[in-house]
Amino acid sequence: MRIGILTGGGDCPGLNAVIRAVVRKGVGEHGDEVIGFRDGWRGVLEGDTVPMDLPAVRGILPRGGTVLGTSRTNPYAMEGGGERAIESLRRLGIDALIPIGGEDTLGVATKLAESGMTVVGVPKTIDNDLDGTDYTFGFDTAVGVAMEAIDRLHTTGDSHHRTLVVEVMGRHAGWIALHAGMAGGANVILIPENPFSVDDVVAHCQHRFDSGYSPILVVSEGAKPKDGDLVLTTGEKDAFGHVRLGGIGAALASLIEERTGREARAVVLGHIQRGGTPSPFDRVLATRFGLAAVDAVHDGESGVMVALRGTDIVRIPLSAATAQLKLVPVERYAEAEVFFG
Repeated sequence: MRIGILTGGGDCPGLNAVIRAVVRKGVGEHGDEVIGFRDGWRGVLEGDTVPMDLPAVRGILPRGGTVLGTSRTNPYAMEGGGERAIESLRRLGIDALIPIGGEDTLGVATKLAESGMTVVGVPKTIDNDLDGTDYTFGFDTAVGVAMEAIDRLHTTGDSHHRTLVVEVMGRHAGWIALHAGMAGGANVILIPENPFSVDDVVAHCQHRFDSGYSPILVVSEGAKPKDGDLVLTTGEKDAFGHVRLGGIGAALASLIEERTGREARAVVLGHIQRGGTPSPFDRVLATRFGLAAVDAVHDGESGVMVALRGTDIVRIPLSAATAQLKLVPVERYAEAEVFFG
């Protein structure tokens, strides 16, 4: 069987572990030929490929990023792009395609499956916002990086008697902020799912100062105040129509400094969260996803995504996985609120 594989969207710790697992099982156990597409859907559109044999995946397990490269190319945003992608796959003799990506990458995969291509998706996003799977690989690494930063910032905040606002990734889901904030002992956590009261945030900061310590706030890049708009660093949109978010940390730090009379600084972790070597949890989960994807292909499945449910790897329809974002429930946020102030 000739299997195509690609990585799309933002880079993510664990992508290489999936690639390695697909090649090791596909080539090693089934005698498959695995073809890698460079830079996500761009490689499919342009027929830009690289053979992925056993030597090609040696030593890539601990590497961050993706050896195949990635992009945010959207075939369906171009005139005739969907047809071009299908024609390219057929011309190259691809029997099955394993795209590794988040909502956007798998959204394209869903359309290709509906057009008759054999497609088995692998969920990837540090944001952990893909529905149908308990966790996505990359999330654990991102949370670990953010938590370590928060741990380090506690001491400098207390030393200088200042507020530190840590802005983390997550787009419209607050999972990274919630987990990193709880693990790092943040005094306030702000997420997109729960618009915040500026007065409440300032009160929490003042209470922390009154107790003899300095406040640490963790804010998701998509968080917004009540009756306020998202804070955008740019109005630019990517190929999937997503506005680039960011800037809420600096805006909040300025406001807190003005209202408390104490110095406040913003720290934007940005792409540090998505780079570097994956955690043990992410390496294992990514590997299991890759193995399960090859199993699904050889079972004749299509239009499905492998997913984690509890400790089991299951298969769910791609359409269900991309229908809506997985957001932080009210009860999970309520757990964190106990520690505010």
